[in-house]
Amino acid sequence: MSLRKELTEFCHKVYEKGFVSAYDGNLSCRIDAKRILITPSGKCKGEIIENDLLEIDYEGNLLYGEGKVSTEAKIHLLAYNKRSDINSVFHCHPIYSTAFAAIGESLSRPIFPEVVIALGKVPLCKYGTPSTNEVTDSILPYIDYSWALLLENHGAVTFGKTIKGAYFRMEKLEHAAHTIYIARTLGREKAIPLNKLKQLYAIAEDVYNVKIDERNRMD
Repeated sequence: MSLRKELTEFCHKVYEKGFVSAYDGNLSCRIDAKRILITPSGKCKGEIIENDLLEIDYEGNLLYGEGKVSTEAKIHLLAYNKRSDINSVFHCHPIYSTAFAAIGESLSRPIFPEVVIALGKVPLCKYGTPSTNEVTDSILPYIDYSWALLLENHGAVTFGKTIKGAYFRMEKLEHAAHTIYIARTLGREKAIPLNKLKQLYAIAEDVYNVKIDERNRMD
């Protein structure tokens, strides 16, 4: 499957899942060392077709396609320029994750084993005015090691080694936020004890061959 086709399919998927509405959000993937494929500004993700996708360089200049490059491309460029292991970036506004961002709360407590392994800490990035460098500045402290971020009063960002990987992290992030919300209607979620966390990290490395960056551990 071509990158254009795959990214288009996941645009439709995030819209169908309610992770974005109207013209919100932006998705991208790395093509090669010179080009990035990204969704244009002002297009509903549920209606995007392959030819709508734009090719830009690593400075955000339009190389191919008709449409406007989103001002939020800065988030994507930061990720690709800082991390060689990131090949796809999803910026969405999933309801429950964004609700946590709206109340100024990160999702960095170790509640679910699968989230600890797949996402690690999900820090809250200080609010920045969209389209300005305030947004990328707020991400900078976490970009070297995070796989998922909450943007205060804005939304969420996930990174992946593949398009599918970035999507699944967004889905897992939203599922976790939704479950925590429900848990709080029943009482209060309980964190995984530290000794169990250390055991979980050991299992992640030995069984799943997942190495979790020390800075991203929920200790």
